[in-house]
Amino acid sequence: MAMLETVPAGRAGPSAPTIVHLSGEIDILTSKALRIQLLDALRSCTNTLIIDLSQVSFCDASGLTILIGIQNRARAMGIVLALTEPRPYMSRLLHITGLNRSFAMAT
Repeated sequence: MAMLETVPAGRAGPSAPTIVHLSGEIDILTSKALRIQLLDALRSCTNTLIIDLSQVSFCDASGLTILIGIQNRARAMGIVLALTEPRPYMSRLLHITGLNRSFAMAT
Protein backbone atom coordinates (compact mmCIF):
# COMPACT_ATOMS: atom_id res chain seq x y z
CA MET A 1 0.00 0.00 0.00
CA ALA A 2 1.38 3.40 -0.92
CA MET A 3 1.76 5.79 1.96
CA LEU A 4 2.13 9.53 1.65
CA GLU A 5 3.61 12.03 4.09
CA THR A 6 3.67 15.73 3.24
CA VAL A 7 6.14 17.98 4.99
CA PRO A 8 7.37 21.49 4.35
CA ALA A 9 11.00 21.71 3.32
CA GLY A 10 13.66 22.64 5.85
CA ARG A 11 13.37 26.37 5.38
CA ALA A 12 10.26 28.32 6.23
CA GLY A 13 8.47 30.89 4.15
CA PRO A 14 6.01 31.09 1.31
CA SER A 15 8.60 30.10 -1.30
CA ALA A 16 9.69 26.92 0.50
CA PRO A 17 8.97 23.77 -1.51
CA THR A 18 6.54 21.17 -0.27
CA ILE A 19 8.04 17.67 -0.10
CA VAL A 20 5.85 14.60 -0.39
CA HIS A 21 7.39 11.31 0.75
CA LEU A 22 5.89 8.24 -0.91
CA SER A 23 6.48 4.71 0.32
CA GLY A 24 5.37 1.23 -0.59
CA GLU A 25 3.68 0.13 -3.80
CA ILE A 26 1.95 2.43 -6.26
CA ASP A 27 -0.44 0.25 -8.21
CA ILE A 28 -4.04 -0.07 -9.33
CA LEU A 29 -5.13 -0.67 -5.73
CA THR A 30 -3.47 2.44 -4.30
CA SER A 31 -3.38 4.90 -7.19
CA LYS A 32 -6.84 6.42 -6.68
CA ALA A 33 -6.17 7.33 -3.04
CA LEU A 34 -2.68 8.53 -3.95
CA ARG A 35 -4.11 10.81 -6.65
CA ILE A 36 -6.43 12.45 -4.12
CA GLN A 37 -3.59 12.94 -1.64
CA LEU A 38 -1.24 14.36 -4.26
CA LEU A 39 -3.93 16.76 -5.47
CA ASP A 40 -4.40 17.94 -1.88
CA ALA A 41 -0.64 18.47 -1.56
CA LEU A 42 -0.62 20.37 -4.85
CA ARG A 43 -3.45 22.65 -3.70
CA SER A 44 -1.57 23.54 -0.52
CA CYS A 45 1.72 24.07 -2.36
CA THR A 46 2.88 27.61 -3.13
CA ASN A 47 5.46 27.13 -5.88
CA THR A 48 7.32 23.79 -5.86
CA LEU A 49 6.19 20.25 -5.10
CA ILE A 50 8.91 17.62 -4.71
CA ILE A 51 7.89 13.96 -4.72
CA ASP A 52 10.40 11.77 -2.88
CA LEU A 53 10.40 8.29 -4.42
CA SER A 54 13.16 6.80 -2.24
CA GLN A 55 10.81 4.41 -0.44
CA VAL A 56 8.66 3.37 -3.42
CA SER A 57 9.15 -0.36 -3.90
CA PHE A 58 6.87 -0.86 -6.93
CA CYS A 59 5.03 1.26 -9.48
CA ASP A 60 2.78 0.05 -12.30
CA ALA A 61 1.20 1.88 -15.25
CA SER A 62 -1.59 3.28 -13.09
CA GLY A 63 1.02 4.83 -10.80
CA LEU A 64 2.83 6.41 -13.74
CA THR A 65 -0.51 7.73 -14.99
CA ILE A 66 -1.09 9.40 -11.62
CA LEU A 67 2.35 11.03 -11.68
CA ILE A 68 1.78 12.31 -15.24
CA GLY A 69 -1.63 13.69 -14.29
CA ILE A 70 -0.24 15.47 -11.24
CA GLN A 71 2.57 16.90 -13.35
CA ASN A 72 0.04 18.24 -15.87
CA ARG A 73 -2.09 19.75 -13.10
CA ALA A 74 1.00 21.35 -11.52
CA ARG A 75 1.97 22.95 -14.83
CA ALA A 76 -1.55 24.33 -15.27
CA MET A 77 -1.31 25.85 -11.78
CA GLY A 78 2.14 27.32 -12.40
CA ILE A 79 3.74 24.99 -9.85
CA VAL A 80 7.06 23.25 -10.45
CA LEU A 81 6.90 19.50 -9.83
CA ALA A 82 10.07 17.50 -9.38
CA LEU A 83 10.87 13.91 -8.49
CA THR A 84 13.74 12.98 -6.22
CA GLU A 85 15.62 9.89 -5.03
CA PRO A 86 14.07 7.18 -7.21
CA ARG A 87 15.31 3.68 -6.45
CA PRO A 88 17.06 1.88 -9.33
CA TYR A 89 13.79 0.11 -10.25
CA MET A 90 11.94 3.41 -10.49
CA SER A 91 14.79 5.07 -12.39
CA ARG A 92 14.71 2.27 -14.95
CA LEU A 93 10.94 2.56 -15.27
CA LEU A 94 11.15 6.31 -15.86
CA HIS A 95 13.95 5.79 -18.40
CA ILE A 96 12.24 2.95 -20.31
CA THR A 97 9.02 4.95 -20.61
CA GLY A 98 10.85 8.16 -21.55
CA LEU A 99 9.37 9.94 -18.55
CA ASN A 100 12.86 10.75 -17.28
CA ARG A 101 12.84 13.49 -19.94
CA SER A 102 9.44 14.80 -18.85
CA PHE A 103 9.97 15.14 -15.11
CA ALA A 104 12.36 17.52 -13.42
CA MET A 105 14.65 15.74 -10.99
CA ALA A 106 15.49 17.43 -7.69
CA THR A 107 18.71 16.67 -5.86
